Amino acid sequence: MPRFSVIVPAYRVQAYLHACLESVLAQSYPDFELIVVDDGSPDACGAIADEFAALDPRVRVVRLPRNEGLGPARNAGMARAGGDYLVFLDGDDTLTPGALRAVADRIKETGGPDVLVYDYARTYWTGETVRNQAAAHLTEQGPAPFRLTDRPGLLKLLMVAWNKAVRREFAEREGLTFPPGYYEDTPWTYPVLMTAGSVATLDRVCVHYRQRRRGSILGTPSERHLDVFDQYDRVFAFLESRESRPGTHPDPARWRPLLYRRMADHLTTVYTRPDRLPRSLRAEFLRRARVHCRRYRVPGAPAPLPVRLRHALLRLGLRRTYAALRLASALRRRTANGTTALLNAVRAGALRLHYRVQRCLPLRADRAVFAVEGNRGYGRDPGALEEAFRRLAPHVRTAWAADPAHHHTVPPGTRRLTPGTAAHWTALARSRYLVRDSAFDPGLLRRRGQVLVQTQAGTPLKHMGLDLQERPAAAHGTDFARLLRDVDSWDHVVSANRHSTLTWERVHPGDWTTLEYGQPRTDVLQRATAADVARLRETLGIPEGTVAILYAPTHRDYRRTQRAALDLERVVRRLGPRFMVLARAHPRHGGPLAASGGRVLDVGDHPHVESLCLASDALVTDYSSLMFDYAGLDRPVVIHAAEPEAYEAARGTYFDLRSFPPGAIARDEDELIAVFAGGDWHGARAARLRAAFRERFCPYDDGRAADRVVRRVVLGETDLPPVVPLAARRPAPSAASLGPVAPLPSAVPALRADDANAATGDPARAPLTTVPQPAGPRTVTDSL
Repeated sequence: MPRFSVIVPAYRVQAYLHACLESVLAQSYPDFELIVVDDGSPDACGAIADEFAALDPRVRVVRLPRNEGLGPARNAGMARAGGDYLVFLDGDDTLTPGALRAVADRIKETGGPDVLVYDYARTYWTGETVRNQAAAHLTEQGPAPFRLTDRPGLLKLLMVAWNKAVRREFAEREGLTFPPGYYEDTPWTYPVLMTAGSVATLDRVCVHYRQRRRGSILGTPSERHLDVFDQYDRVFAFLESRESRPGTHPDPARWRPLLYRRMADHLTTVYTRPDRLPRSLRAEFLRRARVHCRRYRVPGAPAPLPVRLRHALLRLGLRRTYAALRLASALRRRTANGTTALLNAVRAGALRLHYRVQRCLPLRADRAVFAVEGNRGYGRDPGALEEAFRRLAPHVRTAWAADPAHHHTVPPGTRRLTPGTAAHWTALARSRYLVRDSAFDPGLLRRRGQVLVQTQAGTPLKHMGLDLQERPAAAHGTDFARLLRDVDSWDHVVSANRHSTLTWERVHPGDWTTLEYGQPRTDVLQRATAADVARLRETLGIPEGTVAILYAPTHRDYRRTQRAALDLERVVRRLGPRFMVLARAHPRHGGPLAASGGRVLDVGDHPHVESLCLASDALVTDYSSLMFDYAGLDRPVVIHAAEPEAYEAARGTYFDLRSFPPGAIARDEDELIAVFAGGDWHGARAARLRAAFRERFCPYDDGRAADRVVRRVVLGETDLPPVVPLAARRPAPSAASLGPVAPLPSAVPALRADDANAATGDPARAPLTTVPQPAGPRTVTDSL
């Protein structure tokens, strides 16, 4: 008996069925059967299902002689199901990677509930993915399992079958089946939740709910939408059947007011959506809605005033009044939007005038303003420089510009500024020092005597600046004229190494001075102690003796939607209990790489990536500049070189990472598992590659980079502290390096030969220039 019976009805979804079935068969949890019900589909759905059944014995095909609809098709699948739990999936939707594993683990954790409710996200044909807005009701906090009476808010979720796993024995005992017609989910979901003796939730997106541009049932005007009345008749008939059996679960008196409100809201949605009802049926729909509201209304049921008013209009059948109120509401919203736009324009004009006035006032030589890309919290290179300002130049008062949500990250003693406010523009107009790692604020005009320090975002591997002119996928509509105007305002550019210097001077041509002093944000990595590492690991909940892998992939410009290239749950399962993964998505990824908890921990919201570097034992990345920072720690770096041709074609790189890597390279998930299972990730060969990489890209990352910048720019010193040689540096050791980590006796496939991994580690093989010894600042004009 399989754990899950995944039931997929298929009718006119031939364009999407492949993706649907593949998303099930590719699950890391293999204990399931896949039942595809060909609902008399006139297209190729039946043939596609047969192809999958011929390739995988877990796939079974059920054929209906004629089209019956979603409800009867699901019933046909249920009649042939043999799994412990029923999982429903529409033929144009998909399961997310690792969904069944997460569902199975949560079922086991909560003692096998009758129903497990999980989350979904809408995926649009434009590539946009939006998570369910009511996801807060799926929190896993509190007792579990529970009954619906303990958390009635679950009834506010979308009433569908495919966001639940239902125990088959429970469904058969209660005689739960789907009715025919549209909205067949309604008389299934309410009885399932109200009858269940135990319910649990899983706060994880397990289904991608496809929003088709054309052709979906709910997006096609039809008289079939009148079926919604029959479905609610079935729901209330179910309640009435329970009234005839006193003491049974559920209690009808408790649920009738809530069901009435949900019905009224649902009917209002159907009536007001232009893609549901043909114009000729709107009057009839409203008449029937009036009958249903009068029939099932519970007087005195609590509801907000706007909701009661909307339900009253529906109950009284006041179609013209309803239409007039909707028109008035729309006009009010438009007026409000217009007023808001006018006020915003007036405010913007006032701020521009305020900025001009402030620029006429004397410059304050004891003021400095710092910020990072996206106006996020304190950290990165500007954060390291701000700390050095306070330590070495205490006469300069510093301020940090960030959105209010990030103000709590700013240390005490540093002024907090909100971008776009009068105080922010005053600081920009009158502060002598402005420091940022991305484009400076639009509208900023550099004053005589101001010093603008651009720290960039790390050592460049992928193409940047003017090099993106021939790469539209990566440029994303970049205004290159504006970019050059911004470049012309820079006074200094902080550079980590000679490779960065030569790149920045070419792709950001301007009359600025290069400060080739190292990457300030790496100072904390060099200054941390073993005690700091232990404290950070304890804070993150990393068990003692565990090898923590930091997984930090970069953004893929050629993809409209970002998806995880690795099944992290499968990776840690194959590696065993001694390993765990800290998953950190790129800031532009748009969502977590994995569910938080267990041995795959989502750390995407952690404010400081430097802390994650210190807490981890190894880094796995693809083309992220984080590898250059991490190499300075002298800890293992493993490159997951997935889709190198696509990345090179879309974004381009300044050198072939496979020819000069910082450590072992894996081309796919199985090779990555083999690298860690076999011990190649921290072997002698990986150490040689990392040493050559550090020599090339970390010549000045000795913990004093920020000091050198501040001493040069603020204090005017030219005789700067010498750079600590690589051999003399002692970065904090990782937890794994404190004791031997023996290779695993694994049954994973052996690592295949790789041209990159066969490299000798000779720096001469990489098309890069030799790293110079520290020298004074270099100007662009001098280099030319």
